[in-house]
Amino acid sequence: MLKSTFVFLLIICGLSICNDTVYGRQIKKRKIKKLFKHSQIVNDHFTGFALYDLDDKKMIYELNADKYFIPASNTKLFTFYTCLKMLGDSVPALRYQVRQDSLIFWGTGDPSFLHSGLKGVNALNFLRQSNKQLYYSTAGYTNDFYGTGWAWDDYNDYYQAEITGLPIEDNVALLCADHDGNLQVKPAYLKRFLNADTSYHPNKFKVKRDFLSNSFVYPVMAIPANFKQEIPWKTSPELTLALLRDTLKKPVWPVNIPLSSNAKTIYNTNADSVYRRMLQPSDNFIAEQLLLACSSVKFNMLNTDSVISYAKTHFLNDLPDSPQWVDGSGLSRMNLFTPRSIIALLCKITAEVKDEQLLHSMMPAGGATGTLKNVYKTDNGEVFVWAKTGSLSNNYNQSGYLITRKGKRLAFSFMNNNFTRPVKEVRNEMVRLMTYIHEEF
Repeated sequence: MLKSTFVFLLIICGLSICNDTVYGRQIKKRKIKKLFKHSQIVNDHFTGFALYDLDDKKMIYELNADKYFIPASNTKLFTFYTCLKMLGDSVPALRYQVRQDSLIFWGTGDPSFLHSGLKGVNALNFLRQSNKQLYYSTAGYTNDFYGTGWAWDDYNDYYQAEITGLPIEDNVALLCADHDGNLQVKPAYLKRFLNADTSYHPNKFKVKRDFLSNSFVYPVMAIPANFKQEIPWKTSPELTLALLRDTLKKPVWPVNIPLSSNAKTIYNTNADSVYRRMLQPSDNFIAEQLLLACSSVKFNMLNTDSVISYAKTHFLNDLPDSPQWVDGSGLSRMNLFTPRSIIALLCKITAEVKDEQLLHSMMPAGGATGTLKNVYKTDNGEVFVWAKTGSLSNNYNQSGYLITRKGKRLAFSFMNNNFTRPVKEVRNEMVRLMTYIHEEF
């Protein structure tokens, strides 16, 4: 009798523990649901959210997670994963072939070539040291200078550099005032296109480029001592050749020869450094050029559409919802992803990198680095959120990773589209909600 009673009590205790566990899970989900339900800000526009437990491998909470959103720069996570799958430890800089006394070279789309931050110089030194006649082949790049659906009237803004097979110095002109108050431009070759315009009267000193050419004009007024502006230049094979000649201080001749399958490769920069530079400040130029680098490796040509199609078919065919993906950076509003597909992508990225510390080091970190440096506060000096931001007019998103005070490892995608209130209010509310999840769970 005593034995039977003991067994009965064990069963009752087991059921009680089971119920408490289930109930605890329900409370967690209910708390988060309540948190979103009572947020006035996230309920006055189209909001999507998905929260996933990386350790238990289960979804915790979803809100419109199966609906498509404009991702803006969250698109760079798709570019990042594609690069992880297609590129090695280093980014290819040039393809080349020696034919008798000639060295023919092709661009790979590599963004690091003479880049202001990445400073890839291996390819530059290789060309400088060659005793062959240099021939640059313009064959291979098959896209337009802008991505699908880009806004043409942003052409004068630093974040919309044109796309080319062989970019040089970010494809962006840096204009600034020297110690004598004169306007200078880098690369210096572009100074011949810089002129004062008495008919140009902006509210403050600002340089403007002609949409169809490299005619840069500035107003006749005093240049502020701290003036600095970055303007994408109008790319062309002719300008690329001119910049190469000016940089190398030797002749470079144009040819139009298809890339040979026997061409050798020069590598410029460690891939992780390039990814970090793309993700943390959300560099559109690097994102676009990296997709071309992937295309050069797989297809021996430079075509964004081909590499996106390949990635969707071979790497992303198991996502919950098929992505509508058209560019590398997210500048296009034609990109459409669902929060739950981004969660699946984040899990893929984690599995591919295999090193959480390395992965976190490449992402913007709340209160510490990149586009989240001034967004979150650390928890007594400890970063708890690492996420890619995405911002366009009326859209702001964050997707990435979060660690709670109790040590839970979570992935999240928080997407906000079509709001009319100031983006700061939406961003601050996202921070409040994600900080609560960090503190409470």
